Amino acid sequence: MRSRLNVLVTAGLLGLAVTGCGSSPTGPGIQPQITNSPDNFQYQATSVTNYTGTLSYTWQNSGTLANVNQATTVTAGTATLVILDGNGTQVYSRSLADNGTFATASGVAGAWTIRIVYSGASATVNFRAQKG
Repeated sequence: MRSRLNVLVTAGLLGLAVTGCGSSPTGPGIQPQITNSPDNFQYQATSVTNYTGTLSYTWQNSGTLANVNQATTVTAGTATLVILDGNGTQVYSRSLADNGTFATASGVAGAWTIRIVYSGASATVNFRAQKG
């Protein structure tokens, strides 16, 4: 009986470990380096190859604007950055192939959403969003 209980507990813990690994919002072949701190969000992913998918992150912005600096190389497909303010209103959408510094529209402070939308993308992606 004890042996069977040990097997069940071990299987349950293994199941939790596997589930925990799957909760990370990354896709196959994408291992982004992310800094997500209040008023400063940075994202870098190298060697993205023919990837389609959407990655979302919650970012705390105490301001009503954000300045976005994009420095990305897209060699195939598309990669788009979309930012929603604390109310879920879209305040920014731009191809990550557009390099430079851009401002979001005015929004509501709080928990902002940062989305990276890949469609058949091969790229090296770098961007930063900071309280404006």
